[in-house]
Amino acid sequence: MAGALVTTYRTVIGLGGGPLLPAVSFLGRLPTAMCQLGSLLLVARTSGSLATAGLVGGALAAGQTVGGPVVGRLADRLGQRPVVLVAALLNACAVTALVVAALGRAPTVLLAALGVATGLSVPQVGPLARTRTVALARRAGSGDRTVSAALSLEGTLDEISFVLGPALVGVAATVAHPAAALALAAGLLVVCGTAFALHPTARAVAPDRAPHRPAAPRGRARRRAEPHRRRGTVHALRASAALQGAMFGACQAGITALTEELGAPGQSGLVYAAMGVMSAVVGLAMASVPSSVTLTARWRAATCAALVLALPLLVVHSLVWLYVVVVVLGSAYAPHLITLFALTERVVPASRLGESMAFMTSGIIGGQALALMASGPVAEARGPGAAFAVAVGTAAAACALSWVCRPERERPASAGRTPAAEATAGTP
Repeated sequence: MAGALVTTYRTVIGLGGGPLLPAVSFLGRLPTAMCQLGSLLLVARTSGSLATAGLVGGALAAGQTVGGPVVGRLADRLGQRPVVLVAALLNACAVTALVVAALGRAPTVLLAALGVATGLSVPQVGPLARTRTVALARRAGSGDRTVSAALSLEGTLDEISFVLGPALVGVAATVAHPAAALALAAGLLVVCGTAFALHPTARAVAPDRAPHRPAAPRGRARRRAEPHRRRGTVHALRASAALQGAMFGACQAGITALTEELGAPGQSGLVYAAMGVMSAVVGLAMASVPSSVTLTARWRAATCAALVLALPLLVVHSLVWLYVVVVVLGSAYAPHLITLFALTERVVPASRLGESMAFMTSGIIGGQALALMASGPVAEARGPGAAFAVAVGTAAAACALSWVCRPERERPASAGRTPAAEATAGTP
């Protein structure tokens, strides 16, 4: 099995001409994982106010939640190369401006505005890398198994970035200053964001400029109904992603509260990182799931597993068992997210895939931020169990949603799809 996985991932990496594309896409998405915590630590240190730091961090998350789909839509319409290039440079400037303003002890309003600007200008390398890799696979005539492996690889790169990014920030804040971490993030944006934008594979997702002929009138009523059904499916997938993000946020609040209650607050980041590592490992293994197991079945299995594995959080009261429960729970996260991205690729037109992938990522970020804001005070007032109860509730909602929705009935597998072929397929 290990040999087959290696062969599969070698094929995926070969789609982009070698390891350069996944390398620059990973380093290009790393600043996104660094800026959230980096901005919090920087503003907290320079202003001396956790409230101000939380406001700036929330503004950054809000900006990213709103800006992600916009950047994705622009990339679909104008091509990834110009959009990512401009966004990466703007984002680097915004991060630098935030560092300068924080070090200069600027007013809270200005810091919050710069936080919004930083979030809005995130170049969305992760979602657009998914779109690009899928386009390369479809152009090469690869089957759904290769596309699934590509999405598994991208999901793993995301997980690693969200483990490594905060770790780098923590090291920089300890050894030097949080500003050093954000300076590194700005440098990565300029160098690796530019490299991702200019990589030759950007041509695989260039917009189709050819005029499209209108669809024939036959079956017009049926074609009108299909886009509406697909829109409902896409909204359900996005809602499931937001619920997964909410579970992340509630777990983060509960982990932080419990480690503080146990007198080991420094362990919270390590516990959360351990969960991410397990998720990344299982994400890589997802490429070995037989193609006979449908995406809908995978979605339902992942959400059921997340619900069942989250229940022990309600009764955990020691650091050792917290590690055990959280690490095991992490095994359900990557399968859920990878499957959501795969289902999205199935049900949206290729001409809107970048926007849809960015929308999914924004939903995760938005759900996490909202849940963290809501469950943090609850955990402070009623203990970590209350925050973990929020996590269990969101897992139950995601599980129920997966059983109500039947996304693979809306559209067959998308092999060979092109923007031109789907111009009349409807808007997600």
